[in-house]
Amino acid sequence: MHFLPEELEVYVEKHSQQEPAILKKLSRETHLKVLQPRMISGHFQGRVLSMLSKIIAPEQVLEIGTYTGYSAICLAEGLASGGKVHTIDVNEELHDFQRKYFDLSGWGEQIVQYTGNALDIIPDMPQKFDLVFIDADKVNYPAYFDLIIEKMNPGGVILTDNVLWSGKVLEEVKPNDKQTNALLEYNKLLNEDPRVETVLLPIRDGLTVTRVR
Repeated sequence: MHFLPEELEVYVEKHSQQEPAILKKLSRETHLKVLQPRMISGHFQGRVLSMLSKIIAPEQVLEIGTYTGYSAICLAEGLASGGKVHTIDVNEELHDFQRKYFDLSGWGEQIVQYTGNALDIIPDMPQKFDLVFIDADKVNYPAYFDLIIEKMNPGGVILTDNVLWSGKVLEEVKPNDKQTNALLEYNKLLNEDPRVETVLLPIRDGLTVTRVR
């Protein structure tokens, strides 16, 4: 779903920083070889992630949902010296694809891959995070928040993708639509939890920026 007219989206992209060549190559190969290439963050959202990471200059980043690695590289662009991006994905078949581009990007040594269920992996992670990006299975968004909120440094930022869900958050929801119901619960949680403050941006499919108090 386009929240802006297509010609305006083109103008926005043209007047935002261009994506690095390695990310253009990653995007092209994703579209050629990987199922559901629309899941990739892409140029504009990727530059938003990169800019926010550069503003925050995080030492420890957690990403839930690696896919082919585009967004992890964008987040790594803003790392503090010696910082790490810890990125989790359930699909082990994408591991080598991700690693190839992580190493080509120059951030390979600072991007740590985890394969498996994030709900099982996160509790055992000892790190405290300055920046988290959630872009995985929507049904578990509330559960991810419950896990990571206690692992955030004060002033840390949680970014969450797909929170408008192609406008379905405004429609009558079918009882068996677990994804939309979970997103409605999650958006309400972010808006009401006293531990955080949130703004929801109509970027791509909806991106929330949540700051931990």
